[in-house]
Amino acid sequence: MTQARRGLVLARWGFTVMFGLLRLLTWLIHIDVAGVGDVSAGGLHIHHYVWGILLLLAVGAHGPVERSPRGRAWMGLAHGVAAALVVDEAALLVSLEDVYWDIEGGVSIALALLVIGLAGSLLALTRRDEEKNPD
Repeated sequence: MTQARRGLVLARWGFTVMFGLLRLLTWLIHIDVAGVGDVSAGGLHIHHYVWGILLLLAVGAHGPVERSPRGRAWMGLAHGVAAALVVDEAALLVSLEDVYWDIEGGVSIALALLVIGLAGSLLALTRRDEEKNPD
């Protein structure tokens, strides 16, 4: 695997794993498991898309200046995690209502599955090019 491709693969894995963990965490909050709860500041619930947007801003600011293979891999992973934080609450962002556990909340799941599938397909399709022209 080339160094450039590693960041893309890690982005997909980061997205997939984080999306699954977010769904598990929010389900645990939803069923009131002891010790698991929402993040709040001053009585205001902070949705996890906020953390995703902040992380995307950090990756976007650091990405253009990072040139090392290790740095690109970490930026890919961070980008995938951040994207999952945002996409998991896409339905809330579209409707501007907390529809996470409603039927409308399925938009977030559908979008995440679409992203995972498309990213996997693109990685599979571009693998041939990598085999023909390795770095």
